[in-house]
Amino acid sequence: MLKSFPIGGVHPSENKLSRGAAIETFPVPETVTIPLSQHIGAPAVAAVAKGDKVVVGQVIATAGGFVSSNIHSSVSGTVTAVDAAVNGQGLRQPAVTIKVEGDEWDPAIDRSDKLVRECNLEPKEIIAKIQAAGIVGMGGATFPAHVKLSVPPGKKAEFLIINGVECEPYLTSDHRVMLERGEELLVGVTILMKALGVNKAFIGIENNKPDAIAHLTSLAAAYAGVEVVPLKVQYPQGGEKQLIAAVTGRQVPSAPALPIDVGAVVQNASTAVAVYEAVQKNKPLIERVVTVTGKGLAKPGNFKVRIGTPISALIAAAGGLPEDAGKVINGGPMMGRAMVNLDAPVTKGSSGVLVMSGSEACREAADTCIKCGKCVNVCPMGLEPYLLSKLSRKGMWEQAEKGIITDCIECGSCQFTCPAHLPLLDFIRLGKAKVMGIIRARAAAAAPKK
Repeated sequence: MLKSFPIGGVHPSENKLSRGAAIETFPVPETVTIPLSQHIGAPAVAAVAKGDKVVVGQVIATAGGFVSSNIHSSVSGTVTAVDAAVNGQGLRQPAVTIKVEGDEWDPAIDRSDKLVRECNLEPKEIIAKIQAAGIVGMGGATFPAHVKLSVPPGKKAEFLIINGVECEPYLTSDHRVMLERGEELLVGVTILMKALGVNKAFIGIENNKPDAIAHLTSLAAAYAGVEVVPLKVQYPQGGEKQLIAAVTGRQVPSAPALPIDVGAVVQNASTAVAVYEAVQKNKPLIERVVTVTGKGLAKPGNFKVRIGTPISALIAAAGGLPEDAGKVINGGPMMGRAMVNLDAPVTKGSSGVLVMSGSEACREAADTCIKCGKCVNVCPMGLEPYLLSKLSRKGMWEQAEKGIITDCIECGSCQFTCPAHLPLLDFIRLGKAKVMGIIRARAAAAAPKK
């Protein structure tokens, strides 16, 4: 019997339209705009100025703290602006804009296709290289990888879990990476294991990817301690806590507990490949695979894209925006965010771009709650979504905090299953942000004055 997490979850239509599309290398654009905040934590601090010449792989912004990440140039050329640029949601954020001139790379980067298996570095050296390369979680969460690998005093990592689930409908970038870059992925896994000091790693893959399961199972036979775990198809199995429960049976307690509290460290499949490149090839995170998909697109596909490439260029490569396009989503339909600016750039966390028709994107009119409890039944965190949504609508932040609103992983299962079409997730997101702000303010006020 296939493993899965124990409570909640839904099974939306998979619509993996691009699962058979091999990864294509996308042309280098004429201009890139590279945001300085492509990760959870403090924004990076610009290390270049207008007029500077840069090469591929050069640091253009340094981490703004421990929970932050370096940013590197994905192209060579001239910096034309260090200023605020409009992101996909219409908000202005600091960014570096570079006019492309040729394709000159930092000579320290090994661009050969030769697989380098052996890693002779010590754990601290591995983590330092990952930190210097600006590696973050590439499944969408964008948590700096070096932070996860730096196990706090008093805690101990027992095993590594690689997230190859890709449970979000439509998206196939991780699927293709597992199929086409399996050896690099597995070397990356062994490097992560060495950094953590563990001798066991699990690669969780949902059973709708039998080719990836078979391929990695065959390759993993040559890598001690690495096991591929087929999983039942159940959204949102890619959530850290859900994946840990599915693979190991261990339950991560409510916040502030973390996966390391049950001995687990989770990294995304594409992140493992990026770790391989950083440690073995001296290549920072300057490009990633992005799925561009939608039922109305002429050529849904998976593209290896330089960070900073305009999303509009990707849509053009997939056949252009259909006439009936109603919404473009950065990410998948469950957790992605609608875009208002299609010239916004690809970032480290851009796993996919979904084009939906007007009829697909149109929400049903919200009705009255019928107290059916479906939202509670499908919540993978065991929360009460309707109650949390109502508390948020009424601005009852203290009660929302007591209802553990901060445990919400924003998967959208509640909103997906609601027969009254209530915008549950919208209000819960609002409430979660408010409560987290209150918690941070409370902690700051309680902190000793310097």
